Amino acid sequence: MNKFHKVLDYLTQHRKVLGYSTMSLLTVGIEQIFSSVVFKCPCNSASGNMLYGFSFLLAPAFILLLLGYMANARTWLLVTGKCSQEKHLQRSAGRACPGLCQFLQLTAKASVAPLTWIAVALLGANFYECAASGTSPAMYYFCKESRPDCPTQLIKTPCDKELSANIASEQLSLQAQSQLFGCLLIAIMTTVALTSACFIHCCSPVSYLQLKFWKIYSKTECQVFETKAKEHATKLAEINTNCFFEATDPAPFHTPSREDWQKISSLYTFDPQEQYYSMIHEYVNTNGGNSAKFEEECQDHAV
Repeated sequence: MNKFHKVLDYLTQHRKVLGYSTMSLLTVGIEQIFSSVVFKCPCNSASGNMLYGFSFLLAPAFILLLLGYMANARTWLLVTGKCSQEKHLQRSAGRACPGLCQFLQLTAKASVAPLTWIAVALLGANFYECAASGTSPAMYYFCKESRPDCPTQLIKTPCDKELSANIASEQLSLQAQSQLFGCLLIAIMTTVALTSACFIHCCSPVSYLQLKFWKIYSKTECQVFETKAKEHATKLAEINTNCFFEATDPAPFHTPSREDWQKISSLYTFDPQEQYYSMIHEYVNTNGGNSAKFEEECQDHAV
C-alpha cells in the first residue's frame, strides 16, 4: 500500500511532465498512422504535390494548436466577457501587458503538440518530400544542370525511391533535407524551452521555494473551489426545486453577486508587498474586494 501511495505521489508531483510526454507520444502515434496508412502523395503535378504535402504537414499542426488553446482553462479566463460593453469601456492600451503575457504562456503550452507533429513528420520525411518535390527551389536545386525532363521526374520521386536516388545522387536528397530540418527544429525547441524556463525563473518576484508553494496553493485552491462550488450549486438547486414542488418561498441563501464573480475572475499578478497568491486570496483579505487598490488591479487586468 505504501508503494502505491509513493507511485501516486510521484505521478501527482510530475503530472505536468507526464501530461506533456503522453501528449507527445499520442501525437507521434497519430503521425505514424497518417504517414503509413492515410498519406499517399499524388505525384502528378507540382502544385498537387506541394498542396497535398504541406496540407498533411501543417493542417494537423494547426488543429492541434487550436485544441491546445481549447483544452486550457486559462484561455476561457482570458476571453470570457471581454467583448461586453462594460469590459470594453475598461480597456486601455497600457493595460494590455498582463493579458499579452498570459496569451504568450498559453501559446507556448499549446504549441507543444503542433511542434511535435511537425518535428516527427520532418524526421519521417514523407510529407516534406512530397511537398518539396513541387516547389521551385527544389527544381532549381536538383535540375539546374540536368536534362529537360528532370522537373517532371522530380515530381514523381516521392512515389519512386529508385528515381529519387538517381536524381539526388550528388545532392542532399529531399528525405535528408527533411530529417535535417527536423533535427534543427528539435534543437531549437529544446533551446527555446530551456531559455524561457531560465528567464521566467530569473524574473520571478519570489524565491524558488515560495514559487513552489505558490503552485501548490494554486492547485489546492482550484480543487477546493470546484468542490465548494459543486456543493453550493447542489444546495441552491435543492432549495429551488423543493420550493417549486412544495409551493413555498425560499429561505435566505447567500450566493456571490455578479460583481463578486467578476472580481475573482480577473487575471492575477503577484505583488511582493502584499503576498496574496490568487484573486480569491486577495478578495477575502481586502474586505470583499472593496479596497481602492483591489478595484484598480481588477481594472488593470481587464484587458
